[in-house]
Amino acid sequence: MNENEKEVLFEQVPIPSAVAKLAVPMVFSSLVMVIYNMADTYFVGMLNNPVENAAVALSAPVLLAFNAVNNLFGVGTSSMMSRALGRKDYETVSESSAFGFWCALISGVAFGLLCMILNSPLLTLIGASPDTWEATQGYIFWTVCLGASPAIVNVVMAYLVRSEGAALHASVGTMSGCLLNIILDPFFILPWGLGMGAAGAGLATFISNCVACSYFLVLLYIKRGNTFVCIDPRKFRLKKQIVTEVCGVGIPASIQNLLNVTGMTILNNFASSFGADAVAAMGIAHKIYMVPMQITLGFSQGIMPLISYTFASGNRKRMKDTILFAIKIMLPVLAIVTIGYFAGSERLIQLFMRNDTIIAYGGRFLRGFSLGLVFLSLDFLAVGVFQALGFGRYALIFAIMRKIVLEIPALFFLNWLFPLYGLSYAQCTAEFVLATCSVFMLRHIFRKYADIRNHDRT
Repeated sequence: MNENEKEVLFEQVPIPSAVAKLAVPMVFSSLVMVIYNMADTYFVGMLNNPVENAAVALSAPVLLAFNAVNNLFGVGTSSMMSRALGRKDYETVSESSAFGFWCALISGVAFGLLCMILNSPLLTLIGASPDTWEATQGYIFWTVCLGASPAIVNVVMAYLVRSEGAALHASVGTMSGCLLNIILDPFFILPWGLGMGAAGAGLATFISNCVACSYFLVLLYIKRGNTFVCIDPRKFRLKKQIVTEVCGVGIPASIQNLLNVTGMTILNNFASSFGADAVAAMGIAHKIYMVPMQITLGFSQGIMPLISYTFASGNRKRMKDTILFAIKIMLPVLAIVTIGYFAGSERLIQLFMRNDTIIAYGGRFLRGFSLGLVFLSLDFLAVGVFQALGFGRYALIFAIMRKIVLEIPALFFLNWLFPLYGLSYAQCTAEFVLATCSVFMLRHIFRKYADIRNHDRT
């Protein structure tokens, strides 16, 4: 996509078409990514061994921690790049992309080494018991100790490519790794293959992320001279503007994901006190819930480059119309999904594991999770707008409210009030409050930044 094509997409293409071009590939990418995450649960579940399934569920908080780095250098850098494109500041686009790539690579290597050194304390922290210790350790070795770097770089490079409107290329890169993972999972996990169980799922994930990284490296080589995305180490700069703007958006996004990890860890520790069946059921229910959640997140993030560009270029009416169009699409779809999940929760759990106890646990968990989906869509969209506009402080306030003020206290209270089953309603409680706040914040942004052309805000 050359410079003129980028400008046409961001400035002239009708909003429904522009949103479709940017968001639909991201939605498909998110859907495939969720399916690939669920593939581990599905194929490990075929072993009909709650311990192996619990290992995948217990590892989820550590994998979520990747998103802290992904958001720091992915969300932060892509927001800055899109806003710089809107200002026609192409040198900043190249320098910021190099900054994001190399910081992500270094962070991934450091993350993996740290988890390898602190392996035993880490397993204790996430709630591994003597029964689940070995299986969880094997899964984390491949996905985290060795796999942190390719997993992080893969996602960050997708953000960088997507920031200049190349959503399809970004999604193809992400999906290539996901689809390979789904193909490799049964061979590595099941007895007719290598029979590695949860560790085999981790190995398949590691290989798949390496392949996805290779795709992006080849893509940038082929498009050299026709893209502003740059990973040349000579372009790496610790300029104050770059560091400040990337971190201004990325750090709040990173903190948000670290708080998500904290919430997931607390949730798993509460569930683990009820045994491996409860942990496995909670993990399966959460994976199913993640399908619409990640699609919603993908849609919100898919339109971020358009929102960033139109804001920086001064076309605030187009920015507002894009956000309102997104709301009209998301709310009715998620309302239908909520009804389907609530009515068919046990049947969905049964697809992953034919264990009566786990089906009973998981069905009730999934009903609780599903009630928050409609509210979650407004929350995700508002946070995506904050990140796109460079308003990191608003995103940070929402992150603190979601976990520290609302969800984590609700986990303790609802588990005390309704032991175990109350846990799944904590998120719904938090998202209802945040959705209300989102409406007021978006109205504030529309009024404050309405119809101002050539605004020089970065």
